[in-house]
Amino acid sequence: MPRRDRPRSYAPTEAFPRLGPVDTAIPTSTGSVRLIRESDGSVLLEVNGVPSSQQHPDPAHLVFEYMRWMALVVGLHLEREEVRAALATSPAPLEIAHLGGGGCSLPRALAATHPAARQLVVELDGQLAELVRTWFELPRSPRLRIRVDDAAEALAAWREDRFEVLIRDVFAGDRTPAELITQETARQADRVLRPGGIYLANCAAPPGSGMIAAEIATLAEVFAHVGVIAEPAHLGNKRRSNAVLLASQEPLPEGVDRALRSDAVSVRLAPRDQVENLRRSGQVLRAGA
Repeated sequence: MPRRDRPRSYAPTEAFPRLGPVDTAIPTSTGSVRLIRESDGSVLLEVNGVPSSQQHPDPAHLVFEYMRWMALVVGLHLEREEVRAALATSPAPLEIAHLGGGGCSLPRALAATHPAARQLVVELDGQLAELVRTWFELPRSPRLRIRVDDAAEALAAWREDRFEVLIRDVFAGDRTPAELITQETARQADRVLRPGGIYLANCAAPPGSGMIAAEIATLAEVFAHVGVIAEPAHLGNKRRSNAVLLASQEPLPEGVDRALRSDAVSVRLAPRDQVENLRRSGQVLRAGA
């Protein structure tokens, strides 16, 4: 489980000595990025004007709430007795894949809390991938590899039963590309996961869009167990926020809702009846529809 202690304060110039120019638009392959120094020593990365990630001097400390929730679920999943037993007897290493990289805050945190894992990050913007590896001194291969590729194409190319955890955090502007939220993509995610592996997806749904319900309905067509972590107002379709979708062919890790109670945000793992109601109200998303 990721560390939950309060990180110490850092002087703004103490961390990230190889950081690029701050408060300046820096060109990349797909647009531009901007670095913003915060008073606690962390650095906010904006991609094409949208906050993408925030790196703290303590790599295990995640500033973005939804990333903390993802890291919590990954930790609980990897601590499961059956997962630990399977990993102990498998000749293959523990592999975690990320569709979408940005500043690589979550991969950097997981590298700190799960150093035995090998992580593969798919990032479309090649220049951004090079910059963040330098700026934030990311772990090197095989602990953390960055592959410059389209997320959907990389997912389709991976062999089956490869990853224990697959994480989707891809955005074009403030929306997930349509091709990554379809039933076909869910099938590909299931294909590349090891038996009992878990798929986590960041869903940033505008209020009234019905996107959370649609994504739950879509995942439920493929996975036996689907859950959602969100603030109550977000589940109530009252405001925009990030929700984390969970999907697996095995029951979801125990203790998620209890562990979330210590988060700074009032957040919950939605009860099963609420997830079922959302599934029934959601429209299954299919390619070309």
